[in-house]
Amino acid sequence: MKDLLGMRRRGGVGTVARVAVALLGGVALLTWFELPARSQTSQGGSSLPPVTVEAPAKQSARRAPTRRNDARVRSTARRVPQAPAVAVRSQSAVAPPFAGGQVAEGARLGLLGNTSTMKSPFSATSYTDKFVRDQQAATGADALILDPSVRSSHPTGGVVDSFNIRGFPINEGNNGEFAFEGLYGIAPTYRIFTDYVERIEVLKGPSAALSGMAPNGGVGGVINVVPKRAEEDLTRLTASYGSTARFGGHWDVARRYGDGKEWGVRASGSVRDGNTPIDRQSETTGVGSLALDYRGERFRSWLYLIAQTDRFDAPSRPFLMATGLQVPKAPDGRLNVTQPWEWSRITDQSALLRTEYDVSDQVTLFADVGGSKTNVERFFGLPTIVNNSGDTTSTPQYFGLSIDRTTYDGGVRARFDTGFVHHALAVQASVYHDALYRRLTNGTLVTSNIYNPSVAPTQFANEISGRPRLSDSELTGLSIADTLSVLDERVLLTLGVRRQGIEANNYLSNVGTLTSSYDKSAVTPVVGLVVRPVDNVSLYANYVEGLARGDVAPQTASNFGEVLQPYVAKQYEAGIKVDFGRVATTFSAFEISKASGELSAGRFAATAEQRVRGLEFNVFGELRPDVRILGGVSLLDGTLTKTAVAANVGNTPIGVPNVQANIGAEWDLPWMRDLTVNGAVIYTGRQFIDSANKQSIPEWTRLDLGARYITAINGKKTVFRANIQNVTGESYWSSVASFGTFFLGAPRTYLLSMTVDM
Repeated sequence: MKDLLGMRRRGGVGTVARVAVALLGGVALLTWFELPARSQTSQGGSSLPPVTVEAPAKQSARRAPTRRNDARVRSTARRVPQAPAVAVRSQSAVAPPFAGGQVAEGARLGLLGNTSTMKSPFSATSYTDKFVRDQQAATGADALILDPSVRSSHPTGGVVDSFNIRGFPINEGNNGEFAFEGLYGIAPTYRIFTDYVERIEVLKGPSAALSGMAPNGGVGGVINVVPKRAEEDLTRLTASYGSTARFGGHWDVARRYGDGKEWGVRASGSVRDGNTPIDRQSETTGVGSLALDYRGERFRSWLYLIAQTDRFDAPSRPFLMATGLQVPKAPDGRLNVTQPWEWSRITDQSALLRTEYDVSDQVTLFADVGGSKTNVERFFGLPTIVNNSGDTTSTPQYFGLSIDRTTYDGGVRARFDTGFVHHALAVQASVYHDALYRRLTNGTLVTSNIYNPSVAPTQFANEISGRPRLSDSELTGLSIADTLSVLDERVLLTLGVRRQGIEANNYLSNVGTLTSSYDKSAVTPVVGLVVRPVDNVSLYANYVEGLARGDVAPQTASNFGEVLQPYVAKQYEAGIKVDFGRVATTFSAFEISKASGELSAGRFAATAEQRVRGLEFNVFGELRPDVRILGGVSLLDGTLTKTAVAANVGNTPIGVPNVQANIGAEWDLPWMRDLTVNGAVIYTGRQFIDSANKQSIPEWTRLDLGARYITAINGKKTVFRANIQNVTGESYWSSVASFGTFFLGAPRTYLLSMTVDM
């Protein structure tokens, strides 16, 4: 039992050994990079052409940042003056941080590339590596905790990062919907670890014309990972601890080489291992990433390689609720109905090669190729709560899955003038392909209780060799977009369109024989307008569409096998952005509607429709040099506008709360110059788990607190961080997935780390 498929719980000695190996590996890697770096001759400057990201014009009245201690780097990151702009800008640059250093001044808008916040006709937020490190965020879900438009729809201690954005699900399937450098099919399928993240960006709302159709058909927004790359020389080592006994080591090394520093390399990785705060649960993760780049005068190229493994004993699982019963009170978040002999192993390998070539100062050609492989082996069940006493039933299932994905794209970006109108034109052709292979076998029924979990006799995974094909799909796209600007970019109009082709095949589970095929196409437009009456105020509006492949009629339908037309989601949005210098705010109003298929009178058809209207307010920056804030509120009005069940028309869709609110703040203590304290309050309103609105989980509020201390040890900058999540130990149901499963909130969790810049 203890060696069950190599997933036995590690002891303390083994944990310490693994951490030591991780740290020694980082030191060895540092030594390997340091030796050749010292042999480089010092140059007065780089031969690179200026590479910038458009940013709001600097206000002449803006006050210079106040530094309490010049020897250390505070979190009051200020805006960096722009280098002289060139006609064509590299789309692999990142926007500089806004005041406070927690978010950036711009984000990537798919085909439109990197765009400053004040010149964007969309709502997007880019969270910085500094914010991620200060939060001690290990995954993408942890990093997005303070975004009021986003809610994680999977539990802490689970095997997937899935989300609701503006009331619509993202990354709930097996195809993976995280974008990587703006491209699907590269990022790990289920979870993003922050070891390789420089920025994590959220573009809110549908974006088929900008980013292409999401592989699972998500329309609420796009989560884009901007990877770390070599900028300035860096050597950073971190040791971490998480309750109850989870230790980790992390390294991050960057160097630039060559007479003009045109060659760059950045390597980062981590090992974490041990028991989590959830009963009987342990997790082991290993992450390694390598970014190589060449930046010549006209030619630029980047190569990204990522490998990660994520292993759980007793992973947290969502719950189903028996029909006709009310959801019982949430148990203590530490309790775990998953059996200690249930487990999960997921490994990912990813690669992306990006290239850019400046034909002239006005025209740039680009091409990208990449892909990823995911291997999943797991043995666990999906518990159903069967009565008000909290009893559960679950049937463990062995799930062997292989996912292969590839992505190709290429195109041209050009800038030119027609009279007094300036154009920024982009044309892109893309191909995305995925193939899934799966084998399922079932164990025997297990019973337990959410308030008093029991341990059932051990079962073993009944693995059968071979994984028949489950599905494959190919998404092709041809896009064109033009941003027209006049009056020194006081008025910007974006027009774009994408023709999306969708080919898909589905195969009989565990057999591999073809059951249905799909070959459809659709055209999706985008229109965006920005008006800037003054430098620090932007009025914006957009109309944009999302796209999801139509469902295939199930065997129970009279039209079994019929493929529905692609579902089109439509968004109307308008808002205002104001940059006060140290603090920026965004206020927006939006409406998103999307059709879906359902079974009615024995026939399957696209007769259902969900609409979400919302108001969003976001704020970030510095109230003063030693006080920073980040957060906002999202008011959602979700409605089932069409459905075959007449009684459900007008009801609230599954998993859409009426309020999501977050506020986080940091304060550099005046009486202790190097100590910063922080706190965050997170609130989510009631959510329904059924379309009839008979079953729901209640509203909840969580408090997080933390502190960090910056000092120097032997002349090396050292940062100590301590965070407590769910300080009050609240027991709560946290979120609901689109198919009605719901999740237990995280228990009180302690996080400690020490980071040294060598």
